Amino acid sequence: MRRYLRQILRWKPGHPAWGAAAVTGFGCALPLLLGLFSGHPGFLWATVGAFQAAKADPLHRLGMLRMLLLIGLGACSAGLGFWSAHHPLASLGLFAFYALLLAWLQRFGEEAGKLGIGLAICLCLGQGQVGVSTLGNAQAVAVLFALGGLWVTLLAFGLRGMHGLRMWPYMPRLLGLLKVLRRHARRTPIRQWRVQAITYVAAAALAGLVVNLTEQPRGYWLTLAVFTTLQLDLHKSIVRAIQAGLAIFLAAAVLIYLGHSLAEPALMVMILLPLVTLSRAFQAHHYGLFVLQTTLCFVLLAETLAQDWNLPQIRLINALTGVLLALSVALFMHLIQRWLGRRNQRREKSGSAP
Repeated sequence: MRRYLRQILRWKPGHPAWGAAAVTGFGCALPLLLGLFSGHPGFLWATVGAFQAAKADPLHRLGMLRMLLLIGLGACSAGLGFWSAHHPLASLGLFAFYALLLAWLQRFGEEAGKLGIGLAICLCLGQGQVGVSTLGNAQAVAVLFALGGLWVTLLAFGLRGMHGLRMWPYMPRLLGLLKVLRRHARRTPIRQWRVQAITYVAAAALAGLVVNLTEQPRGYWLTLAVFTTLQLDLHKSIVRAIQAGLAIFLAAAVLIYLGHSLAEPALMVMILLPLVTLSRAFQAHHYGLFVLQTTLCFVLLAETLAQDWNLPQIRLINALTGVLLALSVALFMHLIQRWLGRRNQRREKSGSAP
């Protein structure tokens, strides 16, 4: 955990992406304000879809393709999460699949890993909003999510036009892209990746099942705590894992305290919009910092229009449960790995003895 703190303290932001930040600010402002004045819960999903799409930089070569990919896959993830909240086995299987997908994408580099964590966050929000949302079906969630993302896409096309860029840039060759991905995948040893993948699958599946069986409102505090904690390299050291879990829980506690203190949707919208805009302008490039930054923004957007901030203990219990679950699974896998290592050493010694 000290390594992440040193990276945060030494972090020097590059050139701010003010164009992408403006798209993010305007893209999230419209559905948030409409939701504030109308009180309809559907605008929450439009806001989340707008922020999901705004994570891609439209001025980059693959920015528009990545934006449409984020919108389509994010809408499917949110809809599947909303649907799985009523089916324990479906929830277990979906969270296990998305955890495996996240671990698989991380093999191909940080950019692919950022795509995976974004989809996992959408799945968590979809499942956790069932107890507090009046929307009745997953199709409505997916459509509203996509509409918010398409609104940001329209703004992104306008930004490209202001810079004199092609509306749809030339695409790279697929074979060249596959070669780059294979090169990234070879850098991670397959044994290390298998341990990481099993840890992700076990922790995420248990988190999705716990939220489904307990029927706790705001269940995404639990599942997001699990996914965020797992991204901080827990397999290297038990002490570092405990420090990372404690830091995640303290961050969640501070966020819950601030939300409980404000407890006014209009005031939270006024504070959130500049915060999200600045966060997109100075988006972190390091994977661990990106996960923390993105998760924080998604949670703030999901909680902005909440009317139940008088019950902060539910959120606090969910966050604590998620951190403890992730640490328990990571500790269990660490002990199994050490036991297997000692067993292999004994076999080697017994085999080499005359």
